[in-house]
Amino acid sequence: MTTKVVTLLGLVLIAGACNMSSPEMIEQQIKKKNEQVKKINDEIAQLESSLQPDSTSDMKYRVPVSTKELQTEAFKHFIEVTGKLEAEEDAYISPEMNGQIEIIHVKEGQTVKKGHIMVSLNTSLIESSIGEVKAGLELANKFYDKQKELWDQSIGSEMQYLEAKNAKEQAEARLATLNVQLDMANVKAPFSGIVETILVKEGELAMPGRQLVQLISLEKLKLYGNISERYMTSVSKGDNVIINFPDVGDMSLDAPIFRVGNVIDNASRTFRIEVKIDNKNQSLKPNMYSIIRINDFSASAAFVVPSFVIKQDIKGNYIYIADTEENKARKRYVSTGLTYEDQTMIQEGVEKGEKVIILGFSQVSDGVDIDLR
Repeated sequence: MTTKVVTLLGLVLIAGACNMSSPEMIEQQIKKKNEQVKKINDEIAQLESSLQPDSTSDMKYRVPVSTKELQTEAFKHFIEVTGKLEAEEDAYISPEMNGQIEIIHVKEGQTVKKGHIMVSLNTSLIESSIGEVKAGLELANKFYDKQKELWDQSIGSEMQYLEAKNAKEQAEARLATLNVQLDMANVKAPFSGIVETILVKEGELAMPGRQLVQLISLEKLKLYGNISERYMTSVSKGDNVIINFPDVGDMSLDAPIFRVGNVIDNASRTFRIEVKIDNKNQSLKPNMYSIIRINDFSASAAFVVPSFVIKQDIKGNYIYIADTEENKARKRYVSTGLTYEDQTMIQEGVEKGEKVIILGFSQVSDGVDIDLR
């Protein structure tokens, strides 16, 4: 059709030229135009031929893919839970008696030793009572000594001797009680640690049960974790756990499980584990974010693939294997095992040396031509 159009164009040009030239010139122009038409037709034919596919070349599209060759490798599965870090020695200290707070001897952040006096209550009333009792005790001792001397000489009645002895012993007991109360007026540190918070002020009234000071020791910590009840048979006392603290330069340490709880929480369906941590450098703090990892399964030789390459249909899980002889993708149903950190163990359905498609797997189907990269 294109050739006919060009020919008609040439005739129109020739017809126009016939009205302006002699017969000889017209013949020359016709010859010249025919040569131009032939040249144009050759160029058109060449362009049309370039649009036709070469039957001898392979024009099939192949999906570019990358693969992982299956080789046995070590695989470990871990249970991961968030841990709750607490201090073993963390107490809110209260007085053992009523009294007005006279002196607070410590400051927040101060390190104290066991037995250090932190708060003193007003003891003027107790000290006055001690003075009275001491005076009474002195007299009771003198009276007792006189009565005993007479009794030893068989002078006087036994009743007088016993009354003197009883008065002396009562005064001694009363004095001992007052001395204990005097000592109780000094609130002491029950263990060595750091004064975290002071909750009262001097002049306020203290009483048993009212919190005065929060004292905490950072040297010994305990870590709690709640584990799903389905792992009850997989976790035992003494099992080693890996603990990560992302906020401390991604610090990691190993420690054995100190205790496994015996009760399943009815709401969360979990049981508790406890781990003891030695924190002598005091780099860890209570309530710090932590992750507990417990190794509940290990295999020294397993087939492992990225979890994202595993697909599923009505028949089950499948992956795509690269057929290197025919350069085709082959759909393969597999039996999968445990998954950890985006890696899944393949239990059945593959063999050593086979190549699993890991890039381009979403663009292929069974029998599709592939281009291994």
